[in-house]
This record gives sequence, C-alpha cells and structure tokens, in this order.
Amino acid sequence: MPGRMSDPSDSLVPFSPDVRDPVVYSLHHDLKAPISRLSISWSKGNCLRVSFFGKKSSNSSAEGSGNSNDQIGGKVVEVKLSSEDGEIDEAQKRRIAYGSVSPFALLQSRKNSMSLLSKMSMGSSTYHVEWWEHVMEYSKDINLLLGSPKPLPSPVIEDPKTVLKAMEKPTCLKAAWELMEIFYADKQSQAWLPESLVDWLADYDNLLSETGTTVYSKLVDLQKELVTLQAVEDNPKYWEGISSALAVGWLEIVVKLLRLHGSYQLDQLGNRETENGLVEAVAVLISKMPRIRTELAVGRLGECYKTKPDFVKAWEKWRGQITKLECSAFWVQCDHRQTREGLKNVLQIMLGNTNSLNTVTSHWIELYISHFLYVRPFTMGLESMYSLAQKCMQLKPTSSTHRLMGLLLGILGENTEVVLAECSRSFGPWMVAHAVELLTAGSKQAEILLHEERYNLGGISIEELHRLVYAQILSSHALTWQIAPIYLTSCTKQGMGLLEILLYKQPIQHNHLLLKSLEICRLYELDSISSNIMKIAGIHHWKHGKKGSGIFWLQQAQDEVRLNRIAQQLFDFVGKSISDESFKV
Repeated sequence: MPGRMSDPSDSLVPFSPDVRDPVVYSLHHDLKAPISRLSISWSKGNCLRVSFFGKKSSNSSAEGSGNSNDQIGGKVVEVKLSSEDGEIDEAQKRRIAYGSVSPFALLQSRKNSMSLLSKMSMGSSTYHVEWWEHVMEYSKDINLLLGSPKPLPSPVIEDPKTVLKAMEKPTCLKAAWELMEIFYADKQSQAWLPESLVDWLADYDNLLSETGTTVYSKLVDLQKELVTLQAVEDNPKYWEGISSALAVGWLEIVVKLLRLHGSYQLDQLGNRETENGLVEAVAVLISKMPRIRTELAVGRLGECYKTKPDFVKAWEKWRGQITKLECSAFWVQCDHRQTREGLKNVLQIMLGNTNSLNTVTSHWIELYISHFLYVRPFTMGLESMYSLAQKCMQLKPTSSTHRLMGLLLGILGENTEVVLAECSRSFGPWMVAHAVELLTAGSKQAEILLHEERYNLGGISIEELHRLVYAQILSSHALTWQIAPIYLTSCTKQGMGLLEILLYKQPIQHNHLLLKSLEICRLYELDSISSNIMKIAGIHHWKHGKKGSGIFWLQQAQDEVRLNRIAQQLFDFVGKSISDESFKV
C-alpha cells in the first residue's frame, strides 16, 4: 500500500527520518529484576506489544521447594504510540474522513466558480452570495458530522433533585471546531461573541474537568449529595453550586436549585414566608436577566435584546431592581443565616462584584465568561477580549493547560501560526486540512499567510502543505486511499503529480482496486495515466498466465504494439503445433 515507506523519498510527502525529540514511554510490568528476555512486536493499530520474561529461579524447578516468592513466566504490556487521548476510535475517524469529503469538495467547487466569476467581472451580481455564507454552510455540515452528545438512559420518573442531565461526553474535536466556527465563520454572531462563548462553555465545561476543578465538576459533586440531604439550604456546597453556576450564566440550573430550597415545602411555607419570598424574588430576577443576543434556545432563561440601546435600558433597570432588593428591610426578618448570606452573595455576583466572581469560579475561562456577563457585557474586539483573558489567567493560574485553552488563546491573540500549531498538535492533520477554510474566511491576514507560496516549502503554500500531509495519511490506509484524490486535486502545485504516484502504487492484480483507480482517472480526466495503468495490468496478467485478462486490458489501453507481439507469438505457437502434428503423420 502507498504511504510512509522506509525511504523518505518514496513517500507522497517527503519527511525527515531524523527524530529530534524522542518520546519516552513508561512501562509498568510488576516483575522482579532481573528480566531475562524482552520481546517487542507490533500489535493492532499503532500499538506495540512488549513482552517481559522473568528469570526462572533455579529452586523453582526442584520438586517440593514450596517457595511461593519464586517468580516464573512474564508480563505482556501494550504501548500506544500516540499522543491522542483515544476519545475517537478508528472506525469513527474513518466515518469522519469519508463524511467530510462531500462538504470539502462542494466548497472547493464553489470557490473555483466564484474565482471564475470574479475574473469575468461578474462578482457584483445581485445573485452573488457572500463567500462567508458558503463557509458557514460548510462548517455546519462538518459540525453535524462530528456528532452531538446523546442523552443517556434515564428513569421514567425524573428525580426532582436532578440538576444536570445525563449526557454522553462530547469530544474535544467538536469543541475545537465550534470554537473556530464562532470566531471565523459565523459573521452574524460577531456582535455578540461573548454570548456565543457563554453557550460554548455550557456545552464543553465538562471537558475542562479533565485537568482541574470546574463549575461542572462542582455541580456533579453537589448532585450526588442532594439525594441524601433533607435541608439543602443548610449545606454550604448548595450555595456554592448556585453561585458558581450563576457566574457562568447557567440560569436554568440556578433557578432549579433555588426552588429546591426548604422554604418551598408546603409544611414550612407558613413559617418561612419571608425567607421564601426572598428566594423567589432572586429566582425571578435571575430568570429575567437581560442578554444581548438574537434568541435563546427553548427552555433557556433570560430576556433577549438585539440592539445595544435596548439592552442598556433593560440592563440598568434590572440592576436597579437588584440594588433595591439588596437594600430591602426583609433581610432583617430572614432568620436562616445560610439563606441570607447565600442570597446576598448571589446578588453581589449579579451586580458584578469581582471578588465574588473570583471566589466562586475555578478555571480562568469561567472567570472570563463571568466578566462578560456581569462586569463588561459590551466587550468588543479580539484585542480587548485577549487582554481580559490575560488578566483572568493571572487571577486563576492553572498547573496544566487544556488543549482547548491553547487554541482559544491563539484565536484571541489573532495569531494564525499558533492556531495552526495547536490544531495540528492537539487535533491532528484532519483538523488542520479542513479548518484552514475557516481561517482564511475569517481573516484577510490569515488568507495571505496561508496562500503565500514559500520557497522553503518547495514553492507551495501552507494550505497546500497541510492538505498534502492529510492526503498522505489517507493514502497510507487501505480503506481511505480512494478519497485522497479529492484533496490532492485541490493542490495546484504538487497535487496532480502526487496523485499520479498514488495511482501507480495501487496493486493491479485485484480487479476491484484496478477499477477504482480507473474510475478516479476518469473523474479527473487522467487519460494517459488510465492508459498506462491498463497496460501495466495487461502485462501483469499475461505474465502470470491469465492470457484472456491480459489481452482484454491491453485492448482497453489500445496498445497495438504489444497486441501485435502477442498475436505474433500466438500465430507462431499455433503454426508450430500444426507443423509438429504434420511431421508425426
């Protein structure tokens, strides 16, 4: 099969055989030293099977030694030679690879058509569709392909204390794609980027729990305790969960938690009327929070305002109501200390108290989102957003950086090289090859950078390089090589030459592979290559005794020279046979 060979010059994309930074894998075999023998072999996929053989004790063979500490045998350990976390299996990767071909090919076709129209001075037509709309359609198709988390099976009767729905864990790949879509492809959401980030964090905060504590992990722990708690308002974690969820804008969860308060129980409502009134007043204020966005999904709380003047008016009115409630005399009549302190802390969060926000958030991105919601709702422009991100990182330093955060910082810093590097390092060649379309649509500077022909890359652009790398990976697998031509033909400099190499490397002894290669040649009008492949197939079959197949393929290739030679050989053979029979007579 084509792909990476032992000789670097024999691969579709030349590579350096030198390994600059060797990767060290720790192996745990639990065998006592010394190890007598070590065996290494390939396992499935990109895994190595390492077999350790312990040294056989001289006493262990003696009958009746009874020494149970003597160790014989060994241990087999599998080592995965990859930095990926395995959240997407090989079958799913192939499904994504095949599914992304159609959107990619359609976008390339539209790009070529628009380029032709612009050359013909027809770009100002009233029927002209903005390029970003095509890119957005492409992005939506890819996003749909990456799948959405499905709800896990739940009881028929839902527990009223359930605040988090049981869902499948999303993938970092989908989270990264949506992040790039928000900043580069979706031009309509540019006016409310902060709100888009609020929605993004609500969907993917659980992924950040892999590297540290988050609001999501706090709520998971709280939900486990809610089942056993009789009076939830007496537990500090209850109020901490409410405050943390409010800080990141999860209003539905906050309101649901507030209405689990003991004062809502019928047997206590009469004795705790003032306390219940304060809780309900805060819940209503939260549900009426102004949001500067076009719309909210069904079931989401808040009131949407599309224009800044309308939002400012509603925002000031809402903040005034919070201040009025904070100064109310009813707080003196609230006898439950935890409720009084918890609700006042909630009001401080809604008023944008930075100390409170810093206390109730765990990750810098959560603090970042809380500033958009309660402190700086009018933050616009990547420069100011990046500056705020730097401040939040200083206030909430993390011991390890999640790969999604590295990508986000590259986007906010408007550093195309960093974004490409993070995509390549964390999400692989598929991501880079397809996300380049989003990058070039979102930034003129990125478009120039990625399309510029570079001498150190052999005269090709960065965009073409990443497509060639991805095509190399597709070409190296028996189940994906046939979709590599889609990406090779989009590379104007070296794509067609490498496609020719790919087709010539396909085994011609199997008819289904031969027919697939010929079909690819037909699609891309590679008549000369098609003819050569049929000639090679004809010669191969003829030499291996399949005379009929050999003649058939040579006829298809219209190779008159070889057909004449075969005809002469057959004529001589038949003539000799007749002569021999005549001699015998």
